[in-house]
Amino acid sequence: MNAASEFFTIRTPIAYGGAQASTPLAFRWYDKDRVVRGRRLEDHLRFAVCYWHSFCWPGLDPFGGETFLRPWHHGSDAMAQARAKADVAFELFHLLDVPFFAFHDADAAPEGRTLAESVANLNAIADVFEQKMATAKVRLLWGTANLFSHRRYMAGAATNPDPEIFTYAAGQVRAALEVTHRLGGQNYVLWGGREGYETLLNTDIGRELDQLGRFVSLVVEHKHKIGFKGPILIEPKPKEPTKHQYDFDVATCYGFLQRYDLLKDVKLNIEQNHAILAGHSFQHEVALAEALGVFGSLDINRGDDLLGWDTDQFAMNVSELVLVFHEILNRGGFTSGGLNFDAKIRRQSIDPDDLIHAHVGSMDACARAFLAAADMLDAGVLTAPLAERYKGWAGAEGRAILAGQHSLADLADRAMGSGFDPQPRSGRQEYLESLVNRYV
Repeated sequence: MNAASEFFTIRTPIAYGGAQASTPLAFRWYDKDRVVRGRRLEDHLRFAVCYWHSFCWPGLDPFGGETFLRPWHHGSDAMAQARAKADVAFELFHLLDVPFFAFHDADAAPEGRTLAESVANLNAIADVFEQKMATAKVRLLWGTANLFSHRRYMAGAATNPDPEIFTYAAGQVRAALEVTHRLGGQNYVLWGGREGYETLLNTDIGRELDQLGRFVSLVVEHKHKIGFKGPILIEPKPKEPTKHQYDFDVATCYGFLQRYDLLKDVKLNIEQNHAILAGHSFQHEVALAEALGVFGSLDINRGDDLLGWDTDQFAMNVSELVLVFHEILNRGGFTSGGLNFDAKIRRQSIDPDDLIHAHVGSMDACARAFLAAADMLDAGVLTAPLAERYKGWAGAEGRAILAGQHSLADLADRAMGSGFDPQPRSGRQEYLESLVNRYV
């Protein structure tokens, strides 16, 4: 039985219908073949469906059990369930007409009694993926290993006080990286869900950071050994599940990568929900990663400002997204990264077709925001005032200061000169905010 044939009621891929489309299941803004600044919209946005929330999460929360009752969550044959799940996943990829998907090893295949058995299961399901990809459009944006769910990782994976846990994690990552490479993945993600600590009473921070630095270095070394060309991505996250995460935000991750000489091979996968938990805006984290040269990819979702944990809702806030896409597009856009829907439908959204509605709505919101960002860039709405504000640094004197051609004494002597009386200029924030609103 093909599980996909009995799961969704929708049978044909979602099409672009334009702003006046009469059906609720049509793209109003996402015209994948529309050319914007020299590239098709599909090639700009590079949408990916995530395997974990879309097909593995059963709809539970801390106070209640599953609500979705997916057929592949129940049964005695775990590998048969994994194959049924793959059937439904690739049907959704087809209906959404997305170019990419992403997965953890534990999403795709059941864990065995030993690591060897788990790896065998993963490779068997990778065979299924490979067969389906041979006749499908969808490709792999990235793969990763789940180093946080099993009880062995309750004190971390790379940062665990037990080197045998570190070793087990290395085995998992090698298998997941090699499967990602085999499937043509464009990136590989290291999500450090439990790479942090709860209390300093039982934690040696310096030792654990060195362990984490060595682990990431080992992954980079193996990436080169097997010929994997994509970057390794680390995903900043400030808290939940651990109180103190070593990958707190973009700035923290940059310092870590710099210290352990990993900047050449490792970039960042940024998420809106994690930015909010770190006390930053989504735009800030993206802009800082771009400025530091470590921007890689995005998990596109949103959090709830009233709640202090990952709600992982589908991104629908056009006003927020337009500023993020303005940052990305102004720097040239994605290379190997993309927009991965690390998002969950709400646990009350129990109809299978709700998965389709959620993705279509968020894809349209992203497209609408992206098109507005492109229009803003073409008109110089923010870039022209920014250049004007910093024009002094583009002049001869500003360039000389940054090039080290003046000492502190030289600058001080100039400031002491007769008639030297610089005056502040308005930042014009409200004016700029009103300009942005014209495009949103």
